[in-house]
Amino acid sequence: MGLGGVTIHYYALCILLAIAVAIWIGKVRYVRAGGIGSEIYDLAIYVVPAGIIGGRFYHVITTPELYFGRRGNILAAFKIWQGGMGIWGAIALGVLVGYLYFKAKPRSQSYLVALDALAPGIVLAQGIGRWGNWFNAELFGKPTTLPWGLEIPMGNRPIGFENFSTFHPTFLYESLWCLLIALFILYLPWVRALKDGNQFLLYVFLYCIGRLWVESIRIDEAHHIFGLRLNMWVASICVITSGGWLYATQKREASGPAESEIPR
Repeated sequence: MGLGGVTIHYYALCILLAIAVAIWIGKVRYVRAGGIGSEIYDLAIYVVPAGIIGGRFYHVITTPELYFGRRGNILAAFKIWQGGMGIWGAIALGVLVGYLYFKAKPRSQSYLVALDALAPGIVLAQGIGRWGNWFNAELFGKPTTLPWGLEIPMGNRPIGFENFSTFHPTFLYESLWCLLIALFILYLPWVRALKDGNQFLLYVFLYCIGRLWVESIRIDEAHHIFGLRLNMWVASICVITSGGWLYATQKREASGPAESEIPR
């Protein structure tokens, strides 16, 4: 889209809107938890760039053929408006940088409380960001004749699928799943009663379950390990680790303090 001679990329607009939504929801929830709202804005100064860098880095290292070697274009690695952001890298580096921010000096609330406050905003932001894939006509699924099938231009169809015109809109499926997770965390009473940090773990667990299904019907080019897409392996690891950690911490809290911790 052009505006006064300046090209505005819809993918970039989706990312910017997603960031704004995540920060706003996180700030509101953090204040309700007893925190100081400005700490979330200060946190965003460090975490947002970290998330963008981490997301792009994950994409580049998992698809190096696009940027390195004879067929690659190293300069394209910096063109994030053209798509290519790995949520795994974005969350991993963002969480690490956020931890360092809270560790640098005492804050009004703990880092775990901040993670819980940010969780629904982050997953909702992921859902918004997925609409950038629609504008770029990318990351769609297998061919389908369902009424909501997405019509893909010939030039964007993968090799071997040129004769199909409509495909599963996996961006839409993932976006709706992200919306459901956000509502789940925001409004279910028992979720709010979870131990500090576990709302964030629940978000990771639920998102990755949905991502496993989405990955199973995507047909864009991807590296495979033992017949499965790389992102399916990453999602599986995240499901196991987040689910196991969530279960262990909640079970430990439910069982009460150990005998040696009970005052006598």
